[in-house]
Amino acid sequence: MVRVLFVCMGNICRSPVAEGVFRQMLESAGLSDKVYVDSAGTHSYHIGAPPDSRSQATARLRGVELRGLRARQVVVNDFVEFEHVLAMDRDNLEHLLALCPDAALRTRVQLFMDFAPDLPEREVPDPYYGGAGGFERVMDLIEEAAQGLLVHIRERYRI
Repeated sequence: MVRVLFVCMGNICRSPVAEGVFRQMLESAGLSDKVYVDSAGTHSYHIGAPPDSRSQATARLRGVELRGLRARQVVVNDFVEFEHVLAMDRDNLEHLLALCPDAALRTRVQLFMDFAPDLPEREVPDPYYGGAGGFERVMDLIEEAAQGLLVHIRERYRI
């Protein structure tokens, strides 16, 4: 089974949306039994909390349910357990690389937007302190990168 971990700062806005969107894409593609998806945060601000209500509302409008998700913090073992550890932005990428104890495992860590090479954005911006439009933009970026990630996983793992 291929394992994918989406990571943002607090695991209440961007990474749970990415988890929900990608999980739904996997279900639609009939790959839920071949790819495991999770999300986490680099910081411990919101451990155990559900996704931000604005993230949930935006996702729900696009048919993605986030209700059952709860925030957790990245742990060192995640670098062993997950083949893909995908950061939403460069700041979280740097936190992940600093936390990863093994140079060989650092190759599993990359920016999520690397899977959307046709877009100019290389980061999914944090919408937490902004308005509803920021959550819509985050959803757009995540949907695009998730499509690219799905293609990548199908090709790389021949599933």
